Amino acid sequence: MGGRVQRAAAPPRRHRPLRARDHPVHTAGRGRACGGLSVLGVGLVRGINVGGNARVAKADLAAAFEAAGFEEVGTLLQSGNAVFRGSGAPTAAQAEAVVAALAESSGVSVGVVLLPEDRFRRIAADNPLLEASDDDSRLVVTFLDHDVPSGVTAPEDADLAPEVVRLGDRAIYQWSPLGVSKSVVPAAFWRSLGPVATGRNQRTVLRLLAELDRRG
Repeated sequence: MGGRVQRAAAPPRRHRPLRARDHPVHTAGRGRACGGLSVLGVGLVRGINVGGNARVAKADLAAAFEAAGFEEVGTLLQSGNAVFRGSGAPTAAQAEAVVAALAESSGVSVGVVLLPEDRFRRIAADNPLLEASDDDSRLVVTFLDHDVPSGVTAPEDADLAPEVVRLGDRAIYQWSPLGVSKSVVPAAFWRSLGPVATGRNQRTVLRLLAELDRRG
């Protein structure tokens, strides 16, 4: 794979809501840890509030992260993004707790990727397509909760042109100059990554980085 990257021209079921406080993006002063929890993290929920499907209120989203033991939970945008504090790097058990809480409060079956601040920043900084892209809405990072499976390779540039895909450390980088809706990346490639993977465009990545900076 390779080649030089070119820039291209029955009624619905009712569910019991979780109890939740009001959840602004930031709930405490800069640099102040609530309840002794000092490690910042990012939560990315897959497939909610997209095209009117899997609707989850921001308060329920924040409450789900609180149910997993996180504090200072804030949500950004409508696509399932959260920034929080914890006592250490997020765990698989905490991810399962978020998923269970969302199923109880909103009736959705979703996956979630939890990342400590340093890993999120590293994935964002390591994007090899930053220089090739000129539209942050068409540059997408897909975050995984696991390593890229052995044997998975990115589609060849020639098969995707002008689109480009690169593999990273627990991430897939995708530049779709014609728009993500016109992507020709095979569905089989995405399925090969495993069940818990969720994409965010560069605009959202930058918003999350800015929130981490603000809390730092």
